[in-house]
Amino acid sequence: MKEEKEARCSFCGIPQSRSMKLIAGPGVYICDECTKTAYNLIFSGGETPKPPISGKKIKLLTPVEIKGKLDEYIISQDTAKKKLAVAVYNHYKRISHNQNLTKVDIRKSNVLLIGPTGTGKTLLAETLAKILDVPFAMADATTLTEAGYVGEDVENILLKLYQAAGENKELTEKGIIYIDELDKISRKSENTSITRDVSGEGVQQALLKIVEGTVANVPPLGGRKHPYQEFLKIDTRNILFIAGGAFVGLEKIITRRLKKNLIGFSNNKEKNRHFRSDICEQVQTDDLIRYGLIPELVGRFSVTGVLNELDKEQLYRILLEPKDAITKQFKALFKMDGVDLEFSKEALEKITEQASDRGVGARGLRAIFEEIMLDLMFEIPSKKDQLSKVLIDGDFIKDKKWIA
Repeated sequence: MKEEKEARCSFCGIPQSRSMKLIAGPGVYICDECTKTAYNLIFSGGETPKPPISGKKIKLLTPVEIKGKLDEYIISQDTAKKKLAVAVYNHYKRISHNQNLTKVDIRKSNVLLIGPTGTGKTLLAETLAKILDVPFAMADATTLTEAGYVGEDVENILLKLYQAAGENKELTEKGIIYIDELDKISRKSENTSITRDVSGEGVQQALLKIVEGTVANVPPLGGRKHPYQEFLKIDTRNILFIAGGAFVGLEKIITRRLKKNLIGFSNNKEKNRHFRSDICEQVQTDDLIRYGLIPELVGRFSVTGVLNELDKEQLYRILLEPKDAITKQFKALFKMDGVDLEFSKEALEKITEQASDRGVGARGLRAIFEEIMLDLMFEIPSKKDQLSKVLIDGDFIKDKKWIA
């Protein structure tokens, strides 16, 4: 009996067993990925890619100027800011000067930020890109998988940066990529596994290639790679990678190395229940390898910055001082309706206390504001002709009764 051949996509050749959907026609087949590609080509108007705009210069600020700009948006974290400012300055100075003249191969210094949630890791990376006026893209490490597996390919991070650069390849190759939650793709043990770890060590290996510098083949429309697809070639040697993560439990690894227990550092039991920046600042390469990062990847992040857990005083300052402070944002929103919004000191202190109790840092401030302002934001647009000022005081935070 003649064996039936497996159906394949007539465009890319992928077999039916490897395709999520294979649509049959009169003697032809098309897979879901080729269908999506065709749709994008048709409904994009058939436009050809725009030619790259060359000659745009990066704003090369000094480390002091970079930190000063970061101070306008981010409260505290001075040590991390200094490390980041120096690393970024050296990185873009390296790009701006012709290395052939120095006769020295200066390698880039990618940055690893360690700190609990809500301490400003993502905001630091975003603000840096804004200050330097370079393209910025962010990816969550937990959504990445090795090429060929269900999930997002590592190369798609470069596609996001390319799109953020207005499809300008030259600008893309000078941008900044932030990889969040790098700690979540750590190996479960220090021993090499014989089974596939497509969302852990496998992703680290895939990340390693683009982080250290390579010419990556990127599908211009995203999705999985196909053998007959044209690729966008992006050189990652001058792309700055910043990675961040909470690295829960890293303190224990460092403490064991130092042969001391937590009591040896502090007798404050309350403090010991929280993130210990004083311990994490002593992190070394071996500690991160024991945590589950592969040695090659750790070696590519030569600068490590540790962010402190925010206390109540710092959370209070975050409400008022940054250029884009949340109180300023809500005041601007109310002003658009012709209403002046004011906050009492007591109200801000209560909000700060609630955020501190939740233990999610500055991220909790936004959530609390959205909760307490919901009724106001709902009612004020209908009553803006009847009032000109609203005061948020301590009683409002407690009973949701506002004073007009």
